[in-house]
Amino acid sequence: MTRPLVEVRDLKMHFPIYSGLFRRQVGAVKAVDGVSFDILEGETLGLVGESGCGKSTCGRAVLRLYDITGGEIVIDGRAIGSDPWERLRSMRPTMQMVFQDPQASLNPRMTLGAIIGEPLVEHTKMSRAERRARVEELINQVGLNRAFVNRYPHEFSGGQRQRIGIARALALNPKFIVCDEPIAALDVSIQAQVVNLLEELQDRLGLTYLFISHDLSMVRHIADRVAVMYLGKVVELAPRDALYSDPLHPYTKALLSAVPEPDPALAGQKRDRIVLQGDVPSPANPPAGCNFCTRCPNVMEVCHRIDPAFLEVAPGHWTACHLHDPDHRGTLEAGPDDTDNENAGRPARRKTPVTGANSQQGDLT
Repeated sequence: MTRPLVEVRDLKMHFPIYSGLFRRQVGAVKAVDGVSFDILEGETLGLVGESGCGKSTCGRAVLRLYDITGGEIVIDGRAIGSDPWERLRSMRPTMQMVFQDPQASLNPRMTLGAIIGEPLVEHTKMSRAERRARVEELINQVGLNRAFVNRYPHEFSGGQRQRIGIARALALNPKFIVCDEPIAALDVSIQAQVVNLLEELQDRLGLTYLFISHDLSMVRHIADRVAVMYLGKVVELAPRDALYSDPLHPYTKALLSAVPEPDPALAGQKRDRIVLQGDVPSPANPPAGCNFCTRCPNVMEVCHRIDPAFLEVAPGHWTACHLHDPDHRGTLEAGPDDTDNENAGRPARRKTPVTGANSQQGDLT
């Protein structure tokens, strides 16, 4: 049975807000606020949501590019959530990242060969000839010409620069790669080429991806499972086909209703577009209860009081919504005095997502 390569439990990344002459902390931006998921070895987990929901911060936090506020991160059997920076160095070859902006992520003063070879200098004891051979192998692996080895980033197109970023991420033979919106800055004609390259490399090298994007159509193409984020929390997690054919959370339904129809024969047909009202609340001051209650078209009284639990409502299909919580659907008119006893008498049920393949396992919390 395929094992989880990445396990994330209750991950939190809060950025402090300081004010005043003495720089006292007066609050915190809750960019990631209690996110949990697993990624199977060889799997692609898509992470989607609108801008500002915390997708990129979540990806960076999983790789420990930040000192996380709380939670647990296990990669390839090793817990790294509280590791100091010195100990993390030995884990860097296992986990790498492809950044969103290929131009900003490459040093303009370094050649292609130096950029791709830098991880080899830092983490291996290869000779110069061995590094040169490895760099040429990586250049060829991502579909670039070996003759480009002495060129600088400004001499390449956006798609070629992203291929350089992918080659650099592959240099140390990682198992896990976070792709942070790797196609967002590229032309539409180039996006498919880069995604196809990522899929080809995954099949050949056995890679595991966390693919972050706001392009739901592309995520449907590349991901095995999809997690939907809203205001720092995962509100739905399901296998790709189940999520796109039968979304359960109102926010997921609204996102999917906005996806353009690619088939010209169907483009003129009327679709049930869900237009959300209002603006996204500030992550520094999220609403009480459910984060989505201020914009939800199906909002209920309980949504303003109680944060919904993340429940498995179908095999492998998780959602955080009172519409699918039987404990709250029957008590929608409960008064404020019931808030403190919201869990009284509740039957035991899993509230932390396990892997799609192991969805029949016991509680992992």
